[in-house]
Amino acid sequence: MITCKNDGKIISFENANTGYSFELSSGRLLNVYSKTTGWNMIKRPEFAQSFVMMIPLDGRRNNLVEGGTPTSVNITDTSVEFVYDTVTSKFGGEHPIKVVTKFEIDEEIGTFGFEADNQSDLIIEDVRYPIIDDFTKPEDEKEINQLWLGYSNLEKQTIYPRIKNLGYWGTDSPTQFSEPAPYSMFHMLAGEKQGVYIGAGEKSTDVIAWKIQLFPGYDSSITQNVPEADEISGHPRHLCITAAQLPYIMPKTSRRLVPIVIRTFEGTWHKGADVYKYLVKKWGLTPVKPPVWVAEPHSWLQIHINSPEDELRYKYTELVDIGRECAKHGIAAIQLVGWNDGGQDRGNPSHSHDPRLGTFEELKQAIAEIQAMGVKVILFSKFTWADQSTEWFRDELIKLAAKDPYGDYYMHPGYQYQTISQHMDISTRKLIAMCMNSEKYRAIADKELKKIVDLGAEGTLYDESQHHGYARLCFDESHGHRYGESVYKGDNPLIEGFRKVSASNPDFLYAGEACYDIEFEQYHLTYMRSHVENFVPGKRYVFPHVPYMTAIVGFNDRNMVNQCLMNKFIISYEPYNFKGRPGDYPLTLEYGKKMDALRTELREYFWDGDFLDTTVGSVTVAGKPHELWTGYRTADGKFGAVISNYSNEPLKVKMKFDENLTKYRFVDGDDFVPYTEEIEIPPQSAVVVI
Repeated sequence: MITCKNDGKIISFENANTGYSFELSSGRLLNVYSKTTGWNMIKRPEFAQSFVMMIPLDGRRNNLVEGGTPTSVNITDTSVEFVYDTVTSKFGGEHPIKVVTKFEIDEEIGTFGFEADNQSDLIIEDVRYPIIDDFTKPEDEKEINQLWLGYSNLEKQTIYPRIKNLGYWGTDSPTQFSEPAPYSMFHMLAGEKQGVYIGAGEKSTDVIAWKIQLFPGYDSSITQNVPEADEISGHPRHLCITAAQLPYIMPKTSRRLVPIVIRTFEGTWHKGADVYKYLVKKWGLTPVKPPVWVAEPHSWLQIHINSPEDELRYKYTELVDIGRECAKHGIAAIQLVGWNDGGQDRGNPSHSHDPRLGTFEELKQAIAEIQAMGVKVILFSKFTWADQSTEWFRDELIKLAAKDPYGDYYMHPGYQYQTISQHMDISTRKLIAMCMNSEKYRAIADKELKKIVDLGAEGTLYDESQHHGYARLCFDESHGHRYGESVYKGDNPLIEGFRKVSASNPDFLYAGEACYDIEFEQYHLTYMRSHVENFVPGKRYVFPHVPYMTAIVGFNDRNMVNQCLMNKFIISYEPYNFKGRPGDYPLTLEYGKKMDALRTELREYFWDGDFLDTTVGSVTVAGKPHELWTGYRTADGKFGAVISNYSNEPLKVKMKFDENLTKYRFVDGDDFVPYTEEIEIPPQSAVVVI
């Protein structure tokens, strides 16, 4: 049920979970509050803000518009719209820029919309809306963290009782950013019991920054504490939370920004992630269906055969023997890295074969022989960058590189391989971000992808498909896009074009590294590295059935194998940091094979089942919560759990599940044992309970 209260000065809207109130005379957001817990997010309304815009002037770039007085306010039972016919900036006076902010509420969520019609001769560079100023933690929470979806983990930064600064030289007071959209479409501010979700309100590849700033600053910079009192040294203490977009609205143009949603939640971070799951379903963001073999429990080998420093580890003809080894151990696929001319991270975006390793036909024949054994060959690729050291870049590709507002290309520092001169960053080959919105560049990429298809590979794994370094926006309009366009906007069209190139093989696999969520509409599988001891499976929770694969490099890496079982990750065997072969680490390999056999046997739970993480029941050790476990629900409603022991000592765990559990088995055990509430798990092992 939605309610609206309007006393002529303040208008408030509520649904079952969250309330929002605005000052009618200014459009300022006075409060966001939890209906279920009573938490008022904004303590002192004098800090409330409506919107902020940056409109650079000649000689005064940091020129801000800080809200204004609306010329009209339009109200319905579920919305309020504030119209500002003109705006006034701090140093530029009044500008003919019309701004419309609109708040709308439904049964689940509150949405903040922003539009600007820029009839001035200036550029609107950034827009900050909505703004929660004087953010105040719930009384019963000792710590508040900022949470977002990172490379593989649910990342966390503390904002209370201490807040880390991103760099004191560039700000007046401590400031934090989390990973921006579209890489993380939201951030949450949460304690142990409740929090608030702030995120994009629609599917978009526009860049949205999530910013937090503490005013006036620390009391003690050593501890980086948020001052306890409301005032310090005569200055008010307040935390400001902002969603900021970079629309670069040009003179005589208008633009609607991505709407932002805010919703409180009660419970752990999972409840906040449930808000995102609701939105993903609402948007119709549906991961593409993978080839049949990818949907089966299986494992890969990643092997690198050449680097920019001319390692030349294997001839193409020698790859067949590696294929036999994989077939012997039941490894379903080989990701072949460094097969291209110059080796890994050299010559990009060229995907020609390296004549020093053999001929095109020898590589094609090796791939065919390996695949005849039942082992798929997936060729590593990289289209994000151009190698700055090549004549190709200097003569041609430089024109298609993503450009900054000054007309210069963005440079990535590159990667250091093997030699001391590279590890000291003396001879590293620098990488230049290409503009994915350039149709001319995408046509070049199509030709390079065709070389992979012509080799007969069963797919490609596009490394660094998920980011563009510092090149978030491109300002080179000769590429056929607007000034300041999001480079991410071209990511999915690139793969759409690739699909036409590989149309002869409808099961051609498109895998990418650490894909951001919208890329799942094109990529069948995503590869990452998740060797984090306190790994939090935020991405797996949000997308329970997307194929994720993670690297395992240790020579007795049982705990990473256990992590794969807990989180339904495909194993990528990578001895010697993906320079070795399966037999190089027999302890890891044999334990991994046992784990894969177990989850194949119990695939209805731990492969095909819905991932619940730790939301059902509890596991404790000596009365304290044990976090290394996950739950699954089968299609017909049965429950299973995986519980791991990462320590070097046996661990007695006690389980409380409101489920009909009957038996359990260890990964390297032979038989099931009748269920008991307390189980002793051997060192670096895991147990499945069903």
